[in-house]
Parts: sequence; C-alpha cells; structure tokens
Amino acid sequence: MVPLSWYLIFSAALFSIGLFGVLSRRNLIAILLGIELMLNSVNVNLAAFWRYGDVTNITGQVFAVIVFAVAAAEVSVGLALVISVYRKRNTVIADEIDMLKF
Repeated sequence: MVPLSWYLIFSAALFSIGLFGVLSRRNLIAILLGIELMLNSVNVNLAAFWRYGDVTNITGQVFAVIVFAVAAAEVSVGLALVISVYRKRNTVIADEIDMLKF
C-alpha cells in the first residue's frame, strides 16, 4: 500500500508545476492550463485524504466532484474570455492585454 505522504508529495509537486506555469507564462491558454494543474492537485489531495480516512464517509469524493465542476466552469468561462480578447486585440499574450486602459 502506498503511504499517504507519497500522495501529498505528488500533489505538492503538481501544484508547484501549475503555479510555476501560471507565474512564468505569458500566453493566456498556458495560464489556464496551469490553473487546471493546480485544481487537479487539489483533487489528488482530496482523494488521498478520503482513502486514508474514514472510507465510509464520502465527503472527499463529493468535494472532488465539486472541484471538477468548478474546473469545467473555469475552463468554459476562461476560454470564452480568451476568444473574446483575441477577437478584439488579435493576441493572447497577457502583457499586451490592457483592456481597462482605454
């Protein structure tokens, strides 16, 4: 059986990769992918704590499903915003988007 600490280390590494992707990328789609990685690391944590806790209690699974729903909503709204910005500015580079300035 795999110990809980391995899952937590994997989740922390996945979250760190996602955070690095959000902070270092200029492309809006790559930033959205980094956010998705961070949300998936949360799901790994929730499933690991559910598995190593009281298995009859399904709160970890319920929260994981809620995170999946939030991730799906974030992707749909985020991509809609990216498409709208691209149509207006012809770029998806985060530094070049200054829509509030005009």
